[in-house]
Amino acid sequence: MASLRLTVTGMTCGHCQSKVEEALKSVDGVYGAFVDLPGGTAEVDFDGAKVAPTSLVEAVEVAGYGAKLAD
Repeated sequence: MASLRLTVTGMTCGHCQSKVEEALKSVDGVYGAFVDLPGGTAEVDFDGAKVAPTSLVEAVEVAGYGAKLAD
């Protein structure tokens, strides 16, 4: 299992937080996702053999928010 943190931009409310979390969880191979609204981050646990980090960024962007790999 692999884990990573994303920096997410554009979230302003609980609905945004839920939308980003659901977008990440919908990616095949993602085991879990936790989105921290005040911190603007998402922690994602996934199968590294099935999911590329860029796919996670893309899922957030398709949901209408900005994302990049956190430092």
